[in-house]
Amino acid sequence: MSVRLVRAEVLKLRTRRGLMAASLLLTVVATVAIELILLVLHATDPAKHRIVGGISHFNDGLYSLTQLATIAAVLVGATAGAGDLAAGFFRNLVVTGRPRASLFGARIPGGLIVMLPMAAAAYVVLALFSFVVPGDASTPSATLLVEAGLWFELYIAVMFLLSLGLASLLGSRATTIGILAGLQLLVTPLVQGLHNPGVGAESVLGLALWRLAPKEILNGAPAGHLGESLAVALVVIGVWMALALGLGTWRTVTRDA
Repeated sequence: MSVRLVRAEVLKLRTRRGLMAASLLLTVVATVAIELILLVLHATDPAKHRIVGGISHFNDGLYSLTQLATIAAVLVGATAGAGDLAAGFFRNLVVTGRPRASLFGARIPGGLIVMLPMAAAAYVVLALFSFVVPGDASTPSATLLVEAGLWFELYIAVMFLLSLGLASLLGSRATTIGILAGLQLLVTPLVQGLHNPGVGAESVLGLALWRLAPKEILNGAPAGHLGESLAVALVVIGVWMALALGLGTWRTVTRDA
């Protein structure tokens, strides 16, 4: 894998205007819009709608942002993994003689370079609005902002890598988006909300990722009753990543040009 390959992957993603527009809408634009709407609602009816800001608002907002940014990460990952096939460009890459494993490997930093800055910008917007608080209401500490920000970026990076590997394996953006959207937006919240999820629930990737989140922000998301240890959460994440990237690499290497 070379810097030139990584730059090519970044360029391919950034020149997809529809993808970039959708990703920005789901991260930065959606966050700004939600915060402004809440500000207007509070200004028109302060008794019914609380002011935007404070640690409680930050917790709730981060959970919502995580859901929206997950969709953006899946879109970018699915496009990075299956975009060349859909465009008929995969054959051209193969005939250049570059190792196929390098072609797949370049998609990892290339996609992260595109996705993570958008997620970070949306997080900064949320953090800034969390300080719009009247009186002496509590606000997120600097430590919490850093820890939550790093966890949020990790969450989005993992979801990108998962979608990249699955899209490379299946060779279809639409199928990948459908599977992962259902997994993260339906299955994970459902299992989180169960009182006794049962054996095997610890294997759900979303739950393992939330286990790594700072305790202060868990009020914004259903924590469930798994009692999953940190070691188990790390193993679950590692296994998911190894499977996704391993199978994605294998399919890229063995796929007919």
